[in-house]
Amino acid sequence: MTTNPLRSRRARPSGFTLAEATMALVLLGMAAAGVLLPFSHGAAVQAEGMRLTLAARLANDLMERIVATPADQIVSGYNYTEAQGQVRDAVGTVFTDPQYAGFSRQVVCVNVRVPQESSDLPADFIRASVSVCYQGRPVATLHRLINE
Repeated sequence: MTTNPLRSRRARPSGFTLAEATMALVLLGMAAAGVLLPFSHGAAVQAEGMRLTLAARLANDLMERIVATPADQIVSGYNYTEAQGQVRDAVGTVFTDPQYAGFSRQVVCVNVRVPQESSDLPADFIRASVSVCYQGRPVATLHRLINE
């Protein structure tokens, strides 16, 4: 019995079919997405943490300036809003670093009475509030009661 060499080659297919290659690519893509997705989410969480830290620092720096100001100048000097991208440092210079571009601040200082105070006397306390927003969304707020 003789075997035809051409016939035996046809009986054994070599390589992959288009359906098999497509299925392999789909499975590989799903596995890659499963591996890479946590990394991209981690980067987003890290960026948000950096923004929160920077916002808290901006609020604290302004609150420290308010506390260091003489009490009779606080209410008249610290009621303003810094627009987005116009946040200023202690000297009054606008921050030019791109990481500050999305931030805005608002400070409100008002004279207040505590319940134990007599209404006959002028208010002895100042409530200072500093709010920091990132792209219009509130991120950090500090309140402090200052004794005159």
